[in-house]
Amino acid sequence: MKGNILRSFGLAAAFICLVIIAFWGTLAIYFSNLPSALRPIASGIFALVAVSLILSGLRKRKRRAWGAFLVVFAVVILAWWLLIPPSNNRDWQPDLAILSWADIAGDKVTIHNIRNCDYRTETDFTVRHYDKTFDLSRLKGADFFLVYWGSPKIAHTMMSFDFEGQGNVCFSIETRKEKGEAYSTVKGFFRQYELIYVVADERDLVRLRTNYREKGKGEDVYLYRLNATPEVARKVFLSYLREVNRLKERPQWYNALTENCTTSIRQHTMPYNPNARLDWRMIVNGYIDEMLYERKAIDTSLSFAELKKRSYINPKAKAADNNPAFSRLIRVGLPGTELKP
Repeated sequence: MKGNILRSFGLAAAFICLVIIAFWGTLAIYFSNLPSALRPIASGIFALVAVSLILSGLRKRKRRAWGAFLVVFAVVILAWWLLIPPSNNRDWQPDLAILSWADIAGDKVTIHNIRNCDYRTETDFTVRHYDKTFDLSRLKGADFFLVYWGSPKIAHTMMSFDFEGQGNVCFSIETRKEKGEAYSTVKGFFRQYELIYVVADERDLVRLRTNYREKGKGEDVYLYRLNATPEVARKVFLSYLREVNRLKERPQWYNALTENCTTSIRQHTMPYNPNARLDWRMIVNGYIDEMLYERKAIDTSLSFAELKKRSYINPKAKAADNNPAFSRLIRVGLPGTELKP
């Protein structure tokens, strides 16, 4: 009796796994680089073959049918899908068309093409870039931005590095979209977007979100000073720049689950973080500030509720707007800093 129950459970689990694989494969074809007219046909054929083989193995207990399905999936889907190449040569949106890169010579780092768009609205802006040399010996800390653009469970994350007397450099890991292309969470799983590290002035990346997104109402943005030593901040900063340079030479696909704004930050910080264990809040990242608080990676002198309240920067960002002192003004009174009004 017990053996029959275990076999039934195993059969049900295997069936569910195969259905998930078939569903994923169907979507992978539908959102592929095949000609648009062929995608519905090819994905429909694959779905029919997959359903036929999966049900055949279930009803007739011919497990070879399941094996045949897995072979079809591995050869037709994975072997082909994994070989779809990313590219740096597409008709990109103007704000994503120019890639940043860096020259590193000892303590001197020159970043080329730091973005600083002049926004009139979210979609009406003048693209600007500049080059700037930073002294690594003046890097005093790193900050973490949490941006809520929809559900409170999911957020966009950004890192910023504070150079004393030289300003801040902000990194936003995003999808590199082509002209006329919009972001889709579903498409984000299926090699539809290249990955880009936007290196920008905070008056660009932060102000865009606080002052211009959501038809001028802004997205909700929280800023936390990380409890990182200058030495650790330097190592993470250089890790970011190495990836910026690598992506300029070798493009990479974005993936909404494995290669996104939050998982990429973890890749850069994990080698220098003794408390880098996995946590469900790295996926449901709207709660990642709670995780950082529990791990004492951000200020803990206040309750978490009070810290989050004081870390909300939208009013200060709106008041600062295009002020050259934007980065300083959004940090006035921020827990973990010494900035006063």
